Amino acid sequence: VSTQSTGIPSVKGESTVFKAHTNTVRSVDFSADGQSLVSASDDKTVKLWTVHRQKFQASLNGHVNWVKTAKFSSDGRMVASGSDDKTLKLWDIASKQCIHTFFEHTGFINSVEFHPSGTSVASANSDSSVKLWDLRMNKLLQHYQSPYSALIP
Repeated sequence: VSTQSTGIPSVKGESTVFKAHTNTVRSVDFSADGQSLVSASDDKTVKLWTVHRQKFQASLNGHVNWVKTAKFSSDGRMVASGSDDKTLKLWDIASKQCIHTFFEHTGFINSVEFHPSGTSVASANSDSSVKLWDLRMNKLLQHYQSPYSALIP
């Protein structure tokens, strides 16, 4: 497989297979520069991949249930992951270590997204709420609760 100047494999009838997860992959996200990829899986891990080198880079371990979502920060220095263990984890890409875990969710975390400034992250979960977290103080900033959540069994 040849690569274009973007580092993306070109189409020539061949593909590259990346293997590292041992269960269903739930989400993927490219870093802003397009050089890295992060994946979240039911094997309870978050995996980092290098696109241009076409290889597995690292496994981020720490969740104790399925990982539904993982996203890069806009500067590519952090990854946020959300899991059915009801935690939101922040990972430092350089050290490959979890730098903070938020435990305040009451439902499974289905989605995470960094604010473009990199100072906060939002998480959505199965209890029909969205939480906004301050990454400088590691605390909850805002909690958005659906007015219909009481109707959801």
